Amino acid sequence: MNAERDLAPLAPSVVRALNDKLYEKRKVAALEIEKLVREFVAQNNTSQIKHVIQILSQEFALSQHPHSRKGGLIGLAACSIALGKDSGLYLKELIEPVLTCFNDADSRLRYYACEALYNIVKVARGSVLPHFNVLFDGLSKLAADPDPNVKSGSELLDRLLKDIVTESNQFDLVGFIPLLRERIYSNNQYARQFIISWILVLESVPDINLLDYLPEILDGLFQILGDNSKEIRKMCEVALGEFLKEIKKNPSSVKFAEMANILVIHCQAADDLIQLTAMCWMREFIQLAGRVMLPYSSGILTAVLPCLSYDDRKKNIKEVANVCNQSLMKLVIPEDDEMDEAKQSMTLPAEPTSEESLSKPEAASSGSLDTSGDSNFSNSSVFTVTSSERIQVTLNLDGIVQVLDCHLHDTSIGMMTRIAVLKWLYHLYIKTPRKMFRHTDSLFPILLRTLSDESDEVILKDLEVLAEIASSPAGQTEGHGPSDSSDVRPGPVELHIPARASQLNSSGTKSLECSPSTPTMNSYFYKFMINLLKRFSSERKLLETRGAFIIRQLCLLLNAENIFHSMADILLREEDLKFASTMVHTLNTILLTSSELFQLRNQLKDLKTPESRNLFCCLYRSWCHNPVTTVSLCFLTQNYKHAYDLIQKFGDLEVTVDFLTEVDKLVQLIECPIFTYLRLQLLDVKNNPYLIKALYGLLMLLPQSSAFQLLSHRLQCVPNPELMQTADSTKPSTGYKRTTAPNIDYTELLQHFEKVQNKHLEARHQRAGRAEQLDRRVVL
Repeated sequence: MNAERDLAPLAPSVVRALNDKLYEKRKVAALEIEKLVREFVAQNNTSQIKHVIQILSQEFALSQHPHSRKGGLIGLAACSIALGKDSGLYLKELIEPVLTCFNDADSRLRYYACEALYNIVKVARGSVLPHFNVLFDGLSKLAADPDPNVKSGSELLDRLLKDIVTESNQFDLVGFIPLLRERIYSNNQYARQFIISWILVLESVPDINLLDYLPEILDGLFQILGDNSKEIRKMCEVALGEFLKEIKKNPSSVKFAEMANILVIHCQAADDLIQLTAMCWMREFIQLAGRVMLPYSSGILTAVLPCLSYDDRKKNIKEVANVCNQSLMKLVIPEDDEMDEAKQSMTLPAEPTSEESLSKPEAASSGSLDTSGDSNFSNSSVFTVTSSERIQVTLNLDGIVQVLDCHLHDTSIGMMTRIAVLKWLYHLYIKTPRKMFRHTDSLFPILLRTLSDESDEVILKDLEVLAEIASSPAGQTEGHGPSDSSDVRPGPVELHIPARASQLNSSGTKSLECSPSTPTMNSYFYKFMINLLKRFSSERKLLETRGAFIIRQLCLLLNAENIFHSMADILLREEDLKFASTMVHTLNTILLTSSELFQLRNQLKDLKTPESRNLFCCLYRSWCHNPVTTVSLCFLTQNYKHAYDLIQKFGDLEVTVDFLTEVDKLVQLIECPIFTYLRLQLLDVKNNPYLIKALYGLLMLLPQSSAFQLLSHRLQCVPNPELMQTADSTKPSTGYKRTTAPNIDYTELLQHFEKVQNKHLEARHQRAGRAEQLDRRVVL
């Protein structure tokens, strides 16, 4: 009886019915409570209303007895129905005990709690919005409930709440975002589905601008995109697609900078859908935000570059990554080379360091985001598409170069990635040469090693970068010449600098007049030639398989005369005489046979200018490492008397199989189109006696071989001088160009030839002696 008095104004019969195990009796009690509360509402008796709600809450809904809890829930729902529009005044007291029952162990009780809250919310409508966060929190838990009835009930309540939010203009988005950000990282499928469904609803409401808070939830959305459920992945795709449409419509209100590193992380995801979606977003960000994305270039490149080598299984990702790469490259402009860094930095944050920009893939797996500068960025990231292009951005190359260098060192990366890295380096040397030359010393070794790459395309692009380094006017001021003093030229060597070569203009870039074929040689040029020959010396296979290819391409990219002049000068001091002979033979073959060197051959053929004579002397001194190539150089330059003198000296040389093979090749060359002029000069026997003598000298050197027969037949075609005489034979012949070129000391050149060949003979004997000693040790 005391307990019944304590629960007044509820009648004892109502109390008994609320505690009953039968639902029908509890329902009858609820109708009595509804009637009682209506009377209190009519009397405006708020104290009694609060008292009834308190009793139902404390004594029933929060009771230890399950049937009492069920009675409390239906009673609270009855109160809400009775209060009608006034229920908003008591929502806190009505909602809290019901939400507590959401955690009950009894599934039937959780279902009744869901039913009670549905009735409370249905009556209160928009008045529940101040309590939205606690309702959302409770619903997100019920969405993952194992009981299907509870889940079904929660879905009904969820739909009701979504209708209320959609039709209201008083939704507190700012207060809701922290809860959404927390719950979006749930791993439960149903909870994820619940979260995505709410995001889609909020996106569809015109008065709610969820785009402002996208940086808060974007990472979570990408994680949900990797869910095992196809349905959830599809829902998440739709949500992200809607966000992207809105970004394209209103780029001026998008906080691109705050989301850049989130995309960098997910562009490296193992899941194909996440990676493709993030890459598509990155493509749009770069195209919409423009140079605002430059501070994140190193991170973007870390994510994008490996994708360029994907096979057809990931063709879509590869194509989008390629667009990202191209678009980002276009953002680098010549003005970046001349901007004062101190002035630039006051507009946008500096580029993140290698750690911050996630230049290593491991950083992505850790899930850490780069937030450096984001707080500052949020205040300055509102811009229009056109004005974004005018925003000054610091192009800090350190991070970019570090990423590119890292990818070049990684031998596991694909060919297309290596090509893209080299294209980036070339682009940066063209657009920002002065800044890039600060990194040249660190890049130079790996660029040289890349010449050993298996792919011709990679080598071609690598040669373009090296040629740009060697020819850029910026290298004159930034470069400091060869790094190791032992390789520096002991004496002056005249390098021909083309008259059309451009000078460094005000922006530090090459003017439009300067083409790759007529560059200005800088202090890195000679260093490049030295290191290239060193590489050929240490990697003979590279010289055999790619040597001619590399040198020919360089002759297209740089000045061919400078290349041959400098290489000849370096080989003159080469201590490895066998390599020097091989290298000279390679260079000579290129000189005589390559279409790229047509002009240089014409220049040497006539020796009309001091420069051409200087080049001939320089080449001759190095060509002396190989006797046959020296003769072929004399044939090319029409120095037939000196060629004859050299062949006379061959009798004193050690004639080996290799030597005879080279003579054989020279005979084959004489029959080629390159020496057409030489064969025609055989018609003028009177004025070219030394040419005929030289050819007979070669014939006498050869054994009875096919080359012997070939040259013999050619010489048999030489006409009788007497038969060639005509009426105008008294006139000076135009066929005879010269006996010797002026200003060339042929005696000194011949002495130099003998000196070099004596060195080779001595070296061969030393090698033979070492081989004999080795054989004796093996026998013993």
